[in-house]
Amino acid sequence: MTTVSPDPLRIRNIGIMAHIDAGKTTVTERILFYSGRVHRMGDVDHGTTVMDWMPQERERGITITSAATTFFWRDHQINLIDTPGHVDFTVEVERSLRVLDGAVVVFCAVGGVEPQSETVWRQADRYGVPRIAFVNKMDRQGADFARAVSMIRERLGARPLPVALPIGSGGEFEGVVDIIRGRAIHFHQESLGAEFDLGEVPEAMLRSFEDARKLVWETAAEQDDEAMARYFDGTLTEEDVVAGLRKATLSGEIIPVLCGAALRNIGIQRLMDAIVDWLPSPADLGPVPGHAAGGGEILRARSALEPFSALVFKVVSDDHLGRLAYIRVYSGSASDGEKVLNNRTGRRERLTRLVRMHADKRSRLETIAAGDIAAAGLRDAATGDTLTAADSPLILESIDFPDPVMQMAIEPHSTSDEKAFEEALQAMTSEDPTLEVAVDEESGQTIIKGMGELHLEIAADRLRREKKLEVRTGKPQVSYRESVAGEGYGESTFTRSIQGRGHFGHARLAVRPLRGASGIRIDSAAVERDTPNQLVEAIRTGILSSAGAGTLAGFPVDGVSVEVVEARLHETDSSEMAYASAAARAFREGLENAGPVLREPVMRVDLVCPVEYVGEVIGDISSRRGRILSLESRSDIQAIHARVPLADLFGYSTALRSLTQGRAGYTMQFLEYDDVQPSVAEALLRRIGVHPF
Repeated sequence: MTTVSPDPLRIRNIGIMAHIDAGKTTVTERILFYSGRVHRMGDVDHGTTVMDWMPQERERGITITSAATTFFWRDHQINLIDTPGHVDFTVEVERSLRVLDGAVVVFCAVGGVEPQSETVWRQADRYGVPRIAFVNKMDRQGADFARAVSMIRERLGARPLPVALPIGSGGEFEGVVDIIRGRAIHFHQESLGAEFDLGEVPEAMLRSFEDARKLVWETAAEQDDEAMARYFDGTLTEEDVVAGLRKATLSGEIIPVLCGAALRNIGIQRLMDAIVDWLPSPADLGPVPGHAAGGGEILRARSALEPFSALVFKVVSDDHLGRLAYIRVYSGSASDGEKVLNNRTGRRERLTRLVRMHADKRSRLETIAAGDIAAAGLRDAATGDTLTAADSPLILESIDFPDPVMQMAIEPHSTSDEKAFEEALQAMTSEDPTLEVAVDEESGQTIIKGMGELHLEIAADRLRREKKLEVRTGKPQVSYRESVAGEGYGESTFTRSIQGRGHFGHARLAVRPLRGASGIRIDSAAVERDTPNQLVEAIRTGILSSAGAGTLAGFPVDGVSVEVVEARLHETDSSEMAYASAAARAFREGLENAGPVLREPVMRVDLVCPVEYVGEVIGDISSRRGRILSLESRSDIQAIHARVPLADLFGYSTALRSLTQGRAGYTMQFLEYDDVQPSVAEALLRRIGVHPF
């Protein structure tokens, strides 16, 4: 059993993220090998990786769930989370970024900045996470380090600063130049890259090296006046440069860029040095913002001397330890078996089975303190819950998750399995907030909703493998929404006597489309001055409770603005129940009068294909109601960026393989909900038995 965490200055909480197939998991496996955490390198192609431990991950060669581990490098404890690159599992990136202090973003030297790279970059921007970049696969044909750096600058709006240069590329890639130390590094393949030689910078690279070195030195000198003075008098040292770049990285001013080839064991140790040198420790960050139950803001220092506070960012079911909650501790400390307060439920719960995770393995802990990440047995905790000391409650910012865009009917093969089936689904949805379960009111079927075909397929496969349940599934279907085309008003008065007491409620609402946005926005400013707060809240509750099923075909309402125009009062009978009922009726009337329309999820599709197939691919996209956003030439291949309704993308991978003889690849990610064309909407509604036109 291990003891308390080390000095927060010597902790790094980092994530590794990338577009699918950029080599992220291979980078992670090499890091674990060189740090001594594992003694044999895992291989994605052979299904022997440590971090991709699920059978589905090893079979498909992709990361599905974020896996946590801890290793040590240069006397620093590094808590690392390897996140998925597939867009269906972007929730794993989202919740990891919420609790991490820094990130390594891996880019493919051939593809550069790819679609999911942009997605994870924006997620990191939203959480203000400092980053370093690693351009991987420099040994592949078509690798171009300078182009990858340029794409980081142009597409991501960042300021990349190369701190390493590749020696050669493609089949001629043989090592890297450390710009700060001015040495060429050649890695020995006999030792799997664990040993290396330091030599002189190749003569052919001297000019590019000097230009890069000058830029690095100038950037470091810009960080403070003393460094600038030392730069001009020629006394700025390598240690000064490392410190200056650390300051610039933590502020988000620069992105240090390194390079290598993880599969050939080149450049990984320098990346590990960069994690220690330039990514933040918990002590580098400011106080943790939270708020009290009443709404006032609280700032809490990230110190073990402060009261305990932690955020639950993931919940899993462990075969040996039961239900485990992954927690990030922001302040204070707690021991195994200690009781903490769950600020969502208001109940105290005991931290049992406190462990540090290494993928699907674990080691016991006695205590955990500020700055660290661990897992504990918590029966009622859910993702986003705040845990604190009972006498110092605090609510930390939770985690927002996107709504599902696809659904599928699912049922157990045998009625005797129904209870186990329901319990298994409940366990899976508590682990994955983007997986939802509902019951179709008309058919009584159980529906699971997720982020894509692969997401739903994996969910069904986990029921079969992990829960030992035989299940039948229907075809995946699109999750539609309902909105409105124009402006409409609705008005309702609720008057009733219940058990001898009068109940009165009234609401007049204006319903309008919420252009370019999702959700339901309620504006009650017009009535707030003259209407008690509890009645205004009742009106809001009534609107939202009625938004689960629209008036057109019963799909959830989305992209609507509601203005509460009037709320008349009664001298004695005004009640919250009555106002909620009146608002619900007025809202539905407003939807009818505003012209209900169907909305569908639209995906951004990014393809790469040989130039000779571009015409066929573009024609196929057009036949799927798609629109080309941009075209980009890359040597002998063409990159195509398009927006296509999700409903027309079922089976697209098979169609694309047929069109291009298997030589094209694509990724897609959710872009937005948009109105369905009237003719398409009419056909869809008639197919499900609705005749609105």
